[in-house]
Amino acid sequence: MWKWLRRIIITLPLLAVMFGGFKFMQNFGSPGSINSYINRTSLSLIGDSPEALTFMGLDNKPLIDRHSHKLADYSEAQWDKSLAKAENMLTGLNKFNPDKLKGQDLMSYDITKWLLEDQLSDTDIRYSGYPISQLSGPHINLPSFLTDRHAIISQKSADNYLSRLNEFGRVLDETHTLVDAHTENGVIAPDFIVNKTIGVLEAFIEDGPEENPLVTTLPEKLDKVEGLSDAAKDEIIASATQIVKEKVIPGYKKLIAQQKALLPKTNSDAGIWRIPHGEKLYASALRSNTTTNFTAEDVHNTGLSEVSRIEKAMDIILVSEGYSDGTVGERVQKLMKAPDQLYPNTDEGREEMIEYLVELNEHIMSKAGDLFVTLPPQPLEIKRVPEFSQDSAPGGYYQPPGIFDDTPGRFYINQKDTADNPKWTLPTLLYHEAAPGHHFQLSRSQMIKGVPMIRKMSPFTAYTEGWALYAEKIAAEDMGLYDDNPLGDLGRLQAEQFRAVRLVVDTGLHHKRWTREQAIDYMVSKTGMTEAEVTREIERYVVWPGQATAYKTGQLAIIRMRDRAENALGEKFDLRLFNEMILEDGAMPLGLLDAKVDTWIDDRKSSEG
Repeated sequence: MWKWLRRIIITLPLLAVMFGGFKFMQNFGSPGSINSYINRTSLSLIGDSPEALTFMGLDNKPLIDRHSHKLADYSEAQWDKSLAKAENMLTGLNKFNPDKLKGQDLMSYDITKWLLEDQLSDTDIRYSGYPISQLSGPHINLPSFLTDRHAIISQKSADNYLSRLNEFGRVLDETHTLVDAHTENGVIAPDFIVNKTIGVLEAFIEDGPEENPLVTTLPEKLDKVEGLSDAAKDEIIASATQIVKEKVIPGYKKLIAQQKALLPKTNSDAGIWRIPHGEKLYASALRSNTTTNFTAEDVHNTGLSEVSRIEKAMDIILVSEGYSDGTVGERVQKLMKAPDQLYPNTDEGREEMIEYLVELNEHIMSKAGDLFVTLPPQPLEIKRVPEFSQDSAPGGYYQPPGIFDDTPGRFYINQKDTADNPKWTLPTLLYHEAAPGHHFQLSRSQMIKGVPMIRKMSPFTAYTEGWALYAEKIAAEDMGLYDDNPLGDLGRLQAEQFRAVRLVVDTGLHHKRWTREQAIDYMVSKTGMTEAEVTREIERYVVWPGQATAYKTGQLAIIRMRDRAENALGEKFDLRLFNEMILEDGAMPLGLLDAKVDTWIDDRKSSEG
């Protein structure tokens, strides 16, 4: 159940990513075609998640919207139903003869088959992940979903919001039952994760129903609904407050009591090896996340090698900037505190930071056409991470544009403490999350024509995060954006070091049985990040085994592909066309991408000119 927990419950948008629907009556594929089959079966899977349908922009659509008053079923019975559907989908897919498929049809077959087989591996291990944590679970995902994604544009959509608040109470009860089932089967999070989870749960309800974000975000939305009377607005807010009081807060209190009862039953062992079948689960998690057959030892040694290489490059810049005493990590920590690089930790300082990021985005977009064939037609918004989730959120993350609505791409930056993001670190963060990173890749994926909708999504972390990390390299080495900004280039190297260190600490925790403290000490010493930042990261790796190894694995794979293409093509190599080729067919396992690059090289060799 681990992959289903991680890919469905932990990150609700990823369900839409995995099993995206289709533009109704379009792109469905001719009857009997592989496109039609994948779209129909994908729709069956996505239909089980009203949240995923909302993420796809299908709310408030006449004849289509029968879901926006509901939330998904989070029971074990639903797990079994989803697994059975995936098994049936794979059985039907295997009836297509790949020898008779070619071009995009064959690629669709290969990608979908890989994904389904991966999802169905280890299904004999029923209890294999932590249903809730400080980072993930319905208690975190659903408040953000309700406040950020459920659009209130009419009385009906406001009523649907109230219905979903009631549903939230049911989901919390189902989650409580799911945690009990895992506990009975020996799957309990480490004590430090349990304590952090308790803190997150308590923080969300500590101000009472009237001041809960599920209520306080309503007035501004309701004020924008045309024709809604003040009395109607007041009634909606009063109803929401009552539901939060009677359904939501009691659900959180029940989870808090449950988590506190787990503390005497657990300990501080950090790795997934601590639970039944943990070593097998970690090997599977590495394959799933990296889309390779690398062993934990392979990944660990690659990380050590990359950490050493990047550390030397960072040292050169630090010395040139007058930072020569102490380890690289110690010198970076000094630079992190340099007053001229810090924004005030105030509302004004946070706004100034966002304005700077907007300027950076405008600048890189003005140059992007030189290295990219297709630029995103969707706009980008840069926003602060919601305050109620900032304690457990990463430094920044990206949310893709809506598929069937005009929701823009969004880059969220964590501004709990502006000192976590000094000015010299911001360019690389933007280039990774926005242009030419996730915003370019995810936008381009949505533009693919004539393929199943699953191909327009990005369910392969090694590809998507590998691209974003490769994009950082493009910004530096191909676009020259750091030529007059050595500290900015240091920020790029620090970000790359961060991903290299992840290879070491993730395998350290889950394969070599490092303690939480060992992992924190190593990461602080090699990156110069603050201990608070590193602690959040390490605790993320504890609850998401293997996920953090995908970034550097994917980047290194794309770099190797590019080097191979440059060496093979010589003067025929065109970086603009190479980048388009990597992006044009959407995300896929790295082995399939590697084969695609070989075909592209052969085609370029045989072309005239």
